[in-house]
Amino acid sequence: MDFSELWPELTKGLAHFTAGNAVMILAGLILIALAVLKEYEPVLLLPIGFGCILANIPETGMLETEGLFGILYDAGVRNELFPLLIFVGVGAMIDFSPLLSQPRMVMLGAAGQFGIFGTLILATLLGFPLNEAASIGVIGAIDGPTSIYVANKLAPELLAPIAVAAYSYMSLVPIIQPPIMRLMTTRRERLIRMEYAPRPVSKRALVMFPIVVTLVIGLLVPEATPLISMLMLGNLLRESRVVDRLKLAAENEIINIATLFLGLTVGATMTAGSFLKIDTIQILILGLLAFVLDTAAGLLFGKLMAALSGGRINPLIGAAGISAFPMAGRLAAQVAQDEDFENFILMHAMGANTAGQLGSVMAGGVLLALVTAIL
Repeated sequence: MDFSELWPELTKGLAHFTAGNAVMILAGLILIALAVLKEYEPVLLLPIGFGCILANIPETGMLETEGLFGILYDAGVRNELFPLLIFVGVGAMIDFSPLLSQPRMVMLGAAGQFGIFGTLILATLLGFPLNEAASIGVIGAIDGPTSIYVANKLAPELLAPIAVAAYSYMSLVPIIQPPIMRLMTTRRERLIRMEYAPRPVSKRALVMFPIVVTLVIGLLVPEATPLISMLMLGNLLRESRVVDRLKLAAENEIINIATLFLGLTVGATMTAGSFLKIDTIQILILGLLAFVLDTAAGLLFGKLMAALSGGRINPLIGAAGISAFPMAGRLAAQVAQDEDFENFILMHAMGANTAGQLGSVMAGGVLLALVTAIL
């Protein structure tokens, strides 16, 4: 065969390569750089970035139904399997005893979801349909699996920008939250010391907690049951103390494999044709706004609790009421220690943070129920 006849076949990738592909490959490289050089959530950003690069190499066949990413999407994203498996692992790593010993922290977890509903209203005013507006609002929870789950149910066409926004902002929590915390609190408030005399939590209570939560939320908000049940299953594996092999598998192999495949698949949705749109920019901005509003609402409620308690509650713990576990809790404690190295509010912050994890799942379920009923 003449080489000239082979040349078009050998160069068909270059022939179909567009400026949009180049932009998205650059975006993938930026995500990888953030993961490798800055170590911003590398477990998430590295596979997302690499998946983005692969998705924008033309003519590979990987995005086809029978290609690698087509199979992974059908097997783990379209049916929500990967997010649910990740929640099993997250549940196996969460210690709810700080929340159970300080039940009032539930209020901070609820306040930390305000941005979801505020952004939903704003998105509808900007012209987004209700189902899309609800999916965009959930980005504010900074909970990747919940964002993917809700978006896939309500607005699968927006899955790519919503998933990327949720995971990107999760990785940027240490950059975005501290300025907001310092802006909205005074130095005197940040210096408040909180005594930690934890109420004893029995093993029976720790074992019953995931069962009761699953039953209560499942009966009240059935749409949230898949997410909350997998989170609570993982926690039950942890607190039962009789299935260490399953617990270790959930918080290591299962969550690692699911995260790897989910990251690659989410990255593969970042094609130039589906991502380079005005709507994508709006979604990224609205998602950031939801995150900021959630943090601000948590801090405002923390300030209210500080005032009502006579200055015994440090309002910084309100910023931990989002779902970025355990990063948000540790960050709130770190900001307090930046002012006073001997000020230890970590356990209080972790109570608010675990409440935020539950709150984000419940908020996602409530949105699913309301939007499904309206539509």
